[in-house]
Amino acid sequence: MDAFTAASAAAILDANFAPWVKDLRLTIASVGADRAKLRMPFGDRLTRVGGTVCGQALMTLADTTMVFAIAAASGGFRPMTTVNQTISFMRPITASAVIAEGRVIRLGKTLAFGEVLLSAEGSDAVAAHATSTYAILGPVGG
Repeated sequence: MDAFTAASAAAILDANFAPWVKDLRLTIASVGADRAKLRMPFGDRLTRVGGTVCGQALMTLADTTMVFAIAAASGGFRPMTTVNQTISFMRPITASAVIAEGRVIRLGKTLAFGEVLLSAEGSDAVAAHATSTYAILGPVGG
């Protein structure tokens, strides 16, 4: 099996995700053994009153990041669905791209658990913290 890389993850993003998710212009910065790092560029369409990046965009970024962290931990993309996602918004992100760093906490046969830290690009301050559970629906490539 070929290694799961940022390039293969980008191809999966393009082929499998809803058009509105692709409209966020997410890029795969890196994938590792059980983690993934994605970048969402700033855009006025992602903001609410006051120029703050909206929570809906941040939740979508966190959810998508975990899909790739689970794929990295599994050795490739596999069918899955979000069972639960909880996010705590700790500080606003304004006029900045967003970096999401996700990691798998536990990968089981039918469930995966993970967390994502989101921050403004160039900042170490965590802006949001998400935890999530996914149901694994099939094998890699399935």
